Amino acid sequence: MKRRKFLKNSAAGSAGLMATPILVGCKDKKVAKESTLIGKQSVIPIVIATWDVPNATAKAWEVLEADGNALDAVEKGVMMEEADVENQSVGKGGRPDRDGNVTLDACIMDKDGNCGSVVYLQHITHAVSVARKVMEDTPHVMLAGQGALQFANEKGFTQENLLTEKSKLEWMEWKKTAKYQPVINIENHDTIGMLAIDKNGDISGACTTSGMAYKIGGRVGDSPIIGAGLFVDNEVGGATATGVGEEVVKTVGSFLIVELMRQGKSPQEACEEGVKRIVAKNKNYKDFQIGFIAVNKNGETGGYCIQPGFSYRTFSKDGHINHPSKAYITS
Repeated sequence: MKRRKFLKNSAAGSAGLMATPILVGCKDKKVAKESTLIGKQSVIPIVIATWDVPNATAKAWEVLEADGNALDAVEKGVMMEEADVENQSVGKGGRPDRDGNVTLDACIMDKDGNCGSVVYLQHITHAVSVARKVMEDTPHVMLAGQGALQFANEKGFTQENLLTEKSKLEWMEWKKTAKYQPVINIENHDTIGMLAIDKNGDISGACTTSGMAYKIGGRVGDSPIIGAGLFVDNEVGGATATGVGEEVVKTVGSFLIVELMRQGKSPQEACEEGVKRIVAKNKNYKDFQIGFIAVNKNGETGGYCIQPGFSYRTFSKDGHINHPSKAYITS
């Protein structure tokens, strides 16, 4: 993986939609959805992921092309990055916390609104698959720490040492100064968020990360939090986030973007508004990166970020494309 250089509001829909509050009724949901999509050509199946992750999107597309469902597609897709030891921000090989522990966060959400999540999970490469088991095999949404590990063991997941020699050496070098300062766009990507729509028009999403390098032990960002790092509504669309998770949590960013699409905004407009909400609440927004991607029920996609350098990749009948994202900061 190549290291990267650094870690409108538009009126849409009818006048009635513009006056609709952020949380609308069931009848209004249907009106907003239909007014947004009417007359537009469908682009499904489709997969979209944060950052330029061709192996992940290709694997997800392989599932969709074989008439598989969106849930399997997003799980298999992000697993590619979890297993890639050269990717130091997800899964095995991820950068550790300041105590030298690699801790993983992940979540998954299906077309019916079911979801599962794990936080502060150690020793298991495929955190997203453990999250799916939480969703399917327990009455809970989220398991954490030792409880998540015990559950994974009971489900037959194999424990591994997730700290590779490369990440260990970098951590030991960092300890010489122990200065904590998130670096914008520190490598080719950080969190992997993925959304997919299958041939039936059903949407699912997944998000997985090893979190901020050298974080305080126990820190959890937005990635495993439903509504923050990921949200899917099968009537409307889905959204997922990357970057400094604390800022996404404060605005419940992915949920916000889906609700904006429900009101009639395009995925692009909704992502732009999501970023602008964060910028408006942070005087120091130039010091960190946030990126959002979204897809609506029709397969339209969008992405937006604070800092230049973020991109997202799509795979559909239109091809396998990496899209440099528009940014709030233009120079």
